[in-house]
Amino acid sequence: MTDLQRRLADVRASLPESVQLVAVSKFHPAEFIREAYDVGQRIFGESHVQELQEKRAELPSDIEWHFIGHLQTNKVKYIAPYISLIHAVDSVRLLHEIEKQASRCGRRIPCLLELHVADEATKYGFTVDEARSLLLGDELHSLPHVQVRGLMCMATHTEDTSQIHREFASAYALYREVKETRFAHDDTFGLRSWGMSHDYSIAIQEGSNMVRVGSSIFGLRQYI
Repeated sequence: MTDLQRRLADVRASLPESVQLVAVSKFHPAEFIREAYDVGQRIFGESHVQELQEKRAELPSDIEWHFIGHLQTNKVKYIAPYISLIHAVDSVRLLHEIEKQASRCGRRIPCLLELHVADEATKYGFTVDEARSLLLGDELHSLPHVQVRGLMCMATHTEDTSQIHREFASAYALYREVKETRFAHDDTFGLRSWGMSHDYSIAIQEGSNMVRVGSSIFGLRQYI
């Protein structure tokens, strides 16, 4: 077992069975992904379209690729044919572009709405009120090729764990509200993607069932 595979095993062992692991492989070479793949990891997260395209071409076809970064509308067409989940849908404009490209591919693309809960202006996403209006309103009915499967967020990068708890809790509160009303009978709406290497244990306490872990598995990014 390699060092990378050992670290991956440690992360897996720390997760409840109900929590899915997205191994964040952005800026790491394809051979690192192959090491993780060889011990059973199948979900990998990328945030740059060109890098994702190159890796996909040289790695096994049964990998589930998740796009976890800020996605520009003009790049949607490149990943629409195969992407398994788009985590960070941060605008209605992007939703409509995903609808357009998914329709062209004959797919219904799974997506998560990104919430801006962090106390950082550089973060993207809908406010809680904006997301609530979108999820409880009628606009999603006009997007038959978009499948909203849940919510995603990032907490403020801070040492104040109480703040991280509050921010994740606000995302989970919105999830529960819309799940119990609009999505009560929709089994596909159930993903809560929050928590990264430095805060995923808090995220799980605050309702996350999908964590995005990179450096704890792959080490420092290589920026290939």
